[in-house]
Amino acid sequence: PKPILAVLDDEPEMRKALRRLLTGRGFCVEEYAHGNDLLTAVGSRPLDCLLLDLHMAEVSGFDVLEAFLSRHIHVPVIVITAHDEPGTAERVRSLGAVAYLKKPVDRDALLCAIEAAISPPITHH
Repeated sequence: PKPILAVLDDEPEMRKALRRLLTGRGFCVEEYAHGNDLLTAVGSRPLDCLLLDLHMAEVSGFDVLEAFLSRHIHVPVIVITAHDEPGTAERVRSLGAVAYLKKPVDRDALLCAIEAAISPPITHH
């Protein structure tokens, strides 16, 4: 089965660009413009990875990360932001994000982060 990725970003252009890139790589992509829509959906079906914009109206990326923590939703989250500020990377990682990327996103860096997020961890014996 194809990995299912969710994209939560309030910019339609960004969602479209990510969808095009990711579906071209064989992923199944679900788009969300609002954090609440994603949080409603995520409880009812499995997700392999979430690409999360931090700065959105109403429900921010931080709110989504906090909701995942409080609800014990174990989905790897890759944060993508245009507003890189001191401390933000540390904050999102402390909230459970597995990667922190800046817009404009480097395509290869994004694909590597997704692969790392959805691949089972390699155990060394």
